Amino acid sequence: MTTLPGSAVAPAAPTMRQRVVAAGVALTSEVGWARVTMGKLADQVGVSRQTVYNEIGSKPALAEAMILHELDRFLGVVTLAFDAHPDDLVGAIEAASRGVLELAQDNQLLHAVVSATHGADTELLPLLTTHAESLLAAAKIVIGDRITPYDVGLDDEHLDAATDMVVRLVLSHVMQPSADPADTAADIAWIAQRVLRG
Repeated sequence: MTTLPGSAVAPAAPTMRQRVVAAGVALTSEVGWARVTMGKLADQVGVSRQTVYNEIGSKPALAEAMILHELDRFLGVVTLAFDAHPDDLVGAIEAASRGVLELAQDNQLLHAVVSATHGADTELLPLLTTHAESLLAAAKIVIGDRITPYDVGLDDEHLDAATDMVVRLVLSHVMQPSADPADTAADIAWIAQRVLRG
């Protein structure tokens, strides 16, 4: 396909898998994870139940796909923040923290998971507990890679500890916000600045 100069390229239509995962997030938010079935998912997307099974597989596989989809969205915010602050690591951490916390405010799946931790839908708890370690590891890898170009002045062991601290601090505020995202991000940046001084 030839694109004329100055013409906009239309975004690609979502794949069937993306449509099924998005419908899974919406259904989980509306009716709770315990009431999500492949049949309801198929009805939501407007396809057969077999199509849903072909695209996703089992309900646990749907949970994993939903979590990875949301993780990609959060890490995309982090990437943009670091790209916008190539010479200011603390500024990048503050912007990334704020972006993540703002996205978390309106995240349907996250709200469903958090309500599960408070007893609203105990079947959703495995979404959080089963994948928590791998999600934390994935976030640390992305942040660690983004920090590498900055001149931090810490050895690898201490830099890994600092990265772990920042990631866990942001995630704790994602799960249980205590203030406005901008104020929380400023506090996280203040802490990070002192830790990164070595």
